[in-house]
Amino acid sequence: MSDTAFRVREATAMDGQALAEIHVETWRAAYAGLVPDDYLIALSVEERTHYWRELAARRKEMQVLVAESEEGALVGFATWGRTRGRALPYRSEIYALYVHPDWQNQGAGRALITATFEEIAAAGGFNACLWVLSGNNSRYFYEAMGGQSIGQRHESFAGTRLEETAYAWPDLIGWLKSVKG
Repeated sequence: MSDTAFRVREATAMDGQALAEIHVETWRAAYAGLVPDDYLIALSVEERTHYWRELAARRKEMQVLVAESEEGALVGFATWGRTRGRALPYRSEIYALYVHPDWQNQGAGRALITATFEEIAAAGGFNACLWVLSGNNSRYFYEAMGGQSIGQRHESFAGTRLEETAYAWPDLIGWLKSVKG
């Protein structure tokens, strides 16, 4: 783990292209062999830029946080909001947490998940969950961050059936206290 410091802030529409680049690059790296290759190849930074600009500007359905390096480069992002569906008894859900492959294992993911949990707690949330592809190695990061595996499901995506694992943090305040020591 590096001593690199990361600044976490709310995303703006101006971050759209950087968010799109991180999105496409992390999907191609993390989901190779899990999601059909033709889907990953077809991912478009241009299309994703429009999506992220719009999403960052709205801020109603979900919150978008970005991590910046000391030099000001956008290196990762996290999105969160109310839990989707009723399968899990958690109020808040992290929808996505991605760190560009060139910046992984340097503390950006930890900075993002900590800031996300702080935002959730500040908004009155006391617990959170997320879903991750069971074959995705990022699940080890969530386990290292104290996430408890609480269930599995199968989802259809891009013409294939994927297994997902749910991770949960039932006590965000306790987690934040333990991290901030």
